[in-house]
Amino acid sequence: MMSSHTAASSEAPIQRPAHPVRWRSVGSALFDMDGTLLDLHFDNHFWFEHLPKRLAQIHDLDLGSAAARVSDHIEAHRGTLAWYCLDHWGRELELDLVALKCEVQHLIQVHPNVPRVLAAVRRAGKRTVLVTNAHAASLALKLERTQLAGHFDRVVCAHDLGLPKESPQFWGRLKTLEDFEPSATVLVDDNADVLRSARAFGISQLVLARRPDSTQAPSREAEFPGITDFAELLPVTTIDAEARKR
Repeated sequence: MMSSHTAASSEAPIQRPAHPVRWRSVGSALFDMDGTLLDLHFDNHFWFEHLPKRLAQIHDLDLGSAAARVSDHIEAHRGTLAWYCLDHWGRELELDLVALKCEVQHLIQVHPNVPRVLAAVRRAGKRTVLVTNAHAASLALKLERTQLAGHFDRVVCAHDLGLPKESPQFWGRLKTLEDFEPSATVLVDDNADVLRSARAFGISQLVLARRPDSTQAPSREAEFPGITDFAELLPVTTIDAEARKR
């Protein structure tokens, strides 16, 4: 699904720390998918261009009305689990969302340096987990297209836990499934609301992916350390002995 983060004013400076992650204190690395590992251009194109066009064609609507219907529904459900649910959207719009996504699946792309960094994280012995709000059908399509699944120890779909990542309660549910130590965990996500909810739960290291859509300018959100290229997460070092005791 498209990202729900809101960019800060263009006047705000971009934080550029020497290194956004203290890898020696990290035992678990959690990664978002859309906009973080994958270029959000696919999702933005689908939801704001392809879907309105196909809705108009299939239901014999003018494009303006179709676009307004999609936009209004996005705003009504933004940040909820329904907002990410293709089954929900399919019922509301009377369309096969998976089939429509397949029509533009050639736009699904991995951000530069992502496989290189994920491989380095695994080599350094970090528990590596994909944690996404994406609906299972969308997740399956994207993993098949990108072949990224092999980089993870576990793939977690928020729909299976019944809450979106924007909810602070989500992380407690995740911990019952994936036993991570919040003080020794890093989360990389393009959604500042998700990072805030993770911070409320106690996850200690939070990194904002500043350029979710390669066709748009980077976010200037200054609340969190951020990256515009995954290579900025390198080098990845192994966890130190003191952190292992936590």
